[in-house]
Amino acid sequence: MGNMQLFANPRYMNGAATNPDAHAYAHAGAQVKKGLEIAKKLGAENFVFWGGREGYHTLLNTDVRRELDHMGSFFQMVVDYKEKIGFTGQLLIEPKPKEPTKHQYDYDAQTVIAFLKTYGLEDDFKLNIEPNHTTLAGHCYEHDVVVASKFGFLGSIDSNTGSPDLGWDTDQFPMDIKNCTFVMKTVIEQGGLAPGGLNFDCKIRRESTDLEDMFIAHIGAMDSFARGLKNAAKLIEDGTLASLVKERYSSFDQGIGAKAYILEHGEPKLISGKQEKCEAIANYFV
Repeated sequence: MGNMQLFANPRYMNGAATNPDAHAYAHAGAQVKKGLEIAKKLGAENFVFWGGREGYHTLLNTDVRRELDHMGSFFQMVVDYKEKIGFTGQLLIEPKPKEPTKHQYDYDAQTVIAFLKTYGLEDDFKLNIEPNHTTLAGHCYEHDVVVASKFGFLGSIDSNTGSPDLGWDTDQFPMDIKNCTFVMKTVIEQGGLAPGGLNFDCKIRRESTDLEDMFIAHIGAMDSFARGLKNAAKLIEDGTLASLVKERYSSFDQGIGAKAYILEHGEPKLISGKQEKCEAIANYFV
């Protein structure tokens, strides 16, 4: 997995691909150019972009459209150079709503997909989803994984978690079996992640000072996803949850979905969403 650090150096305090200074923008381009060359040399199968400084702190000094146009041009140059040097790895963008920037342009999966389609890059990039970032955007853990997959953009997953009640990125090892189950359900449904995968971008806690803590964290997280995979396979094989979802939208497959007759039939009948039943079914397999 190739990656470039385009946010810590002071030259990128106002962004890299969205920097209002053309000099800093060009420097970022040169850095990515070198990164792609090294990625090709090492045989990297993926190259991910995370825009920690691609955004703004105030709109008073920001031309949002121009910055997004610049970022679109930047990524087009990435695609062009990738093809020029023959790098065959998958290009990825990793969404995150904030931190270190107040508002980041790659806010969540839907935002990034819209950006890619706006600038004609939808055939060249997929998404690397970190669920810890998803919860920072106010979504549930698996939301961006599901959305990216449903639209054909799920390329890889950073297997992190956090503490949703805190509101910042804590990069913890995933130990919640239910979360892992719902993520792996999507992975199975889309037929796998290759050439992407489940990447650990996590850290043990500052207070975990024993050497064994490092091993326990990695092994425990791998076990969590292994159990999640087994649970998800059973949940899909059972078919009860899928049947409930299919039934919920059945009116679009027949009746009113096939023929408009609202004037004749008046007020629609209330149909339960059966959320609690769906949750109970899911719990049975966790």
